[in-house]
Amino acid sequence: MPYLEEEYDVAVVGAGHAGCEAALACARLGLETILFTVSIDSIALMPCNPNVGGSSKGHLVRELDALGGEMGKNIDKTFIQSKMLNESKGPAVHSLRAQADKMEYTRAMRKTLENTEKLTLRQAEVSEIIVENKKLCGVKTCSGAVYHVKAAVLCTGTYLRARCIYGDVSNPTGPNGLQAANHLTDSLIQNGIEMFRFKTGTPARVDKRSIDFSKMEEQFGDRRVVPFSFSTDPESVQKEQVSCWLTYTNEKTHAIIRANLDRSPLFSGAIEGTGPRYCPSIEDKVVKFPDKNRHQVFVEPEGLSTNEMYLGGMSSSLPEDVQYAMYKTVPGLEKVKIVRNAYAIEYDCINALQLTPALEFKKIKGLFAGGQFNGSSGYEEAAVQGFMAGVNAAMEILGREPVILDRSQAYIGVLIDDLVTKENHEPYRMMTSRAEYRLLLRQDNADLRLRKIGWAIGLVSEEEYQRILWKEKSIEEEILRLEKTNVGTSDKVQEFLESYQSTLLKSGTTMAELVKRPELDYFLLDELDNDRPKLPEDVQKQVNINIKYEGYIKRQKQQVAQFKKLENRKIPENFDYAQVNSLRREAVQKLNQLKPVSIGQASRISGVSPADISVLLIYLEQKRRS
Repeated sequence: MPYLEEEYDVAVVGAGHAGCEAALACARLGLETILFTVSIDSIALMPCNPNVGGSSKGHLVRELDALGGEMGKNIDKTFIQSKMLNESKGPAVHSLRAQADKMEYTRAMRKTLENTEKLTLRQAEVSEIIVENKKLCGVKTCSGAVYHVKAAVLCTGTYLRARCIYGDVSNPTGPNGLQAANHLTDSLIQNGIEMFRFKTGTPARVDKRSIDFSKMEEQFGDRRVVPFSFSTDPESVQKEQVSCWLTYTNEKTHAIIRANLDRSPLFSGAIEGTGPRYCPSIEDKVVKFPDKNRHQVFVEPEGLSTNEMYLGGMSSSLPEDVQYAMYKTVPGLEKVKIVRNAYAIEYDCINALQLTPALEFKKIKGLFAGGQFNGSSGYEEAAVQGFMAGVNAAMEILGREPVILDRSQAYIGVLIDDLVTKENHEPYRMMTSRAEYRLLLRQDNADLRLRKIGWAIGLVSEEEYQRILWKEKSIEEEILRLEKTNVGTSDKVQEFLESYQSTLLKSGTTMAELVKRPELDYFLLDELDNDRPKLPEDVQKQVNINIKYEGYIKRQKQQVAQFKKLENRKIPENFDYAQVNSLRREAVQKLNQLKPVSIGQASRISGVSPADISVLLIYLEQKRRS
């Protein structure tokens, strides 16, 4: 019986946030790309929280945009509230977060995919990977159809052998009741790929009409919205926004949860998978933080055309009757009506230590992986991995060098390095604290850090490239001008300083020195600066930050220089660590297993000590000289 056979350059499996970015990157780089999904209606689905960005995640989205990705552009088209988080703190932790209209977000991304040249959408379940001589050469669907490809990117999200669970109810489905992908796992295991079982969860969705908002704190968006995408005209995103709301659990809520822990599959053993430490269920929070008498509950709209509201912070797998009981103890939710129950979801994913920094499987040439399939959590983490995996699949086919960002270049570099170097036994979540050089890796300068790389890849236009060159030059020239602009001790200057409770001048200084004062900044000094050129707001912000934090930035750049020395010390590809006599047995085992590409990566592997690195450096240096 004959089966369908077709040829493409790249197959992308899964059309979530990772798969969309992977497919768009490949197609935009000129490769014939096919994107498989179990449901066309689930493209770029937001099965959990209805937002994009947030602490550290906003950095990822802006970096993705700077490189030529789509998520930032898509949320700019479809957000209903936007807020810059942590503005009371330093610029390193400022992070953009936008509430999405979930249905519109999906529609807009689907429209982009459907209108991208060289990109084909296909509703089908991929059941097998076809590998010959340790090289990926095709994928097969459940119907028996074979698609011959030069590379594939697996972005299966939370769909592999997925099951949704609450109380005694266990449904063999993916998120939102969508079809699970039940066949691919066996093919991966047969090809020597190590699989993990992870778990995540989502709270209930409730009817807006059953909520008493008068008992909650209203949360507004920013008066002046900052777009996610560097390509978006800031004026185009200034629009009327909807409110979110904040309320809290209490001791009554916690008492109900404690009384029913024996009915929670999380604690009864019915759930096998490991859940995310940094996004726990409400029952997990009550057990692990018994001293806390309340937890935040964010009540967020799912869109403009629905009454469904998302109860952020109350993810759960408790039985239906317990969910109703606990939600009704929360102020404002006393008469709540649940539209969709909260549930936990278990799924198969890989041990990401099997991947190279290019997100390619070490054992199978041409097979790449991105997103929650790699053991991470979150839409944003997924999107950036999908993008990098797609780019590197394209680079391999085009005969170009892989694109690998290091920890000093981007949060994306930190995320991927952590996944492929460190042992992760739970869903990985990006956090600002994970980035050693976060003062340099701010969300506001993502374009300055990464736009040129996006242009070199081929996903950023010449116009955008020229714009970043102009921006760099404008910032440098303005900083230099301020360093050379002298400020005297005139009455006008002294009165200005006094009005901001700033120390009066005893002798002349420069405009740059005044910017550094904690109570002053570049914008306030406009009053004294008669020769100031007219510059865009984003350029002015960079001037202010670079001058104000000059000492800290200089110190961090010195740290990066030291880091780069170790990153640039490459290790031969098939190096056998057993030949280094003074290495400890554990270090030999871990290094031979993970095959780090550099001394820097080797130093971050758990079980490899600083003493092991010193031994390795000495050995490699001796080999180089002999």
